[in-house]
Amino acid sequence: MTGVGDEPFITAVKPLVDAMGGEMLPPGEAGPDDVVLAWEGADVIAVRLPQLADSLDHILAAMERKKGKPLADLDRKAKQEVVRILEARGAFSVRHGVETVASALGVSRFTVYNYLNREKDA
Repeated sequence: MTGVGDEPFITAVKPLVDAMGGEMLPPGEAGPDDVVLAWEGADVIAVRLPQLADSLDHILAAMERKKGKPLADLDRKAKQEVVRILEARGAFSVRHGVETVASALGVSRFTVYNYLNREKDA
């Protein structure tokens, strides 16, 4: 896939690709929607970005890992913080975003909307 000199570049971008829920593949396998990354004038790696809905699931899973427990087990204040972070990251622009987040938090859609409105009123 790559030359030996490219390995530090791939090692450097891998955490970012993983955090986004993307997939790395050889540049020759890149599709029209993939992003090809070049290093020192040569195509090194292609990155396949996830669909927005998949990104939301990936973000929720990462937040659970960071909190060390299921989001549904968080207290109300922590759930409000999660909603604020997700709103800043555009989670609610994704189709069914509110429903997906409500399910992950173990609350109703109405509660998520209340958390969102509380942030706007603050």
